[in-house]
Amino acid sequence: MQYGPLKIFSGNASPELGRRIAEILGQPLGDMEVGRFSDGEVQVKINDSVRGADVFLVQPTCPPVNEHLVELLIMLDAFRRGSAARIVAVLPYYGYSRQDRKARGREPITAKLVANLITSAGADRVLAVDLHTDQIQGFFDIPVDHLPARRIMADHFRNAGLTGDDTVIVSPDVGGVDDVRSMADDLNSSLAIIAKRRPEPNESEIIEVIGNLQGKRAIMLDDMMDTAGTMVNGARELRARGAVEVHAAATHPVLSGPAIERLSGNEIDTVVVTDTIPLDGDHRLDKMVVLSVAPLLAEAIERIHLSQSVSATIGHNAPSQKRLF
Repeated sequence: MQYGPLKIFSGNASPELGRRIAEILGQPLGDMEVGRFSDGEVQVKINDSVRGADVFLVQPTCPPVNEHLVELLIMLDAFRRGSAARIVAVLPYYGYSRQDRKARGREPITAKLVANLITSAGADRVLAVDLHTDQIQGFFDIPVDHLPARRIMADHFRNAGLTGDDTVIVSPDVGGVDDVRSMADDLNSSLAIIAKRRPEPNESEIIEVIGNLQGKRAIMLDDMMDTAGTMVNGARELRARGAVEVHAAATHPVLSGPAIERLSGNEIDTVVVTDTIPLDGDHRLDKMVVLSVAPLLAEAIERIHLSQSVSATIGHNAPSQKRLF
């Protein structure tokens, strides 16, 4: 199906990422105002015509997640009522993704609820980066393009010389083994697994570490870094088992609560994240490296617009990473 002209818009969650994507695509960022009424309700005004257009709306639902989620829903509704031909919700970070199943009785599955809300608000398609679990793709009744940031991370560590037999890629939990195995293949390195349990949300206890760490440079890879307890506790355990360096890598730098204080210690040598969530000055460290997902998203947006395969963006010819700072 052929759609109208490509139009890129960005909400308030990460306007800088939206601008980078538009710049790579050689497109102006769409003119839209997202403000508040005097009582705090979200007010959206689209100043560009979107009738018949192929609209891509960049809005990670990052903290404050409720504010940005409501903005997203209202913007989607505005584009739908503006007669856009297609509306693609570009979600670099998908909030509420951790509640993707019922672990106990009387618990909600908010990842599914949010998927329903996004679809009902008017999204025709979703473009996401590193969903917390692959099953979230099935929560949507519309097409979902799921991009991994693993290759961006692998390019960075390869350029930093962290490859080969003296490097080990570590999964901080059993659920991340597939991504760790893929990065280990990319970097020709071995892998290790940390087995842990969570007695409460944002709390973790290490049970065992599987793999050889003696004399190795370790890279812990996860999809998100929230309070950083998992990463710091894991780093201590890896060093206790002989690791000479520990690098923490996570796509989504949520960095809430005591995260920055924890990461400021000596357990971790470098912290590598992406710009799926914008970081202010209080959430940055000298040892932090931020890689941009803008080239990855721009390539996927162009392919979706031209009805081409999106899977090529995660292959060996995918766009390389760009370091922001």
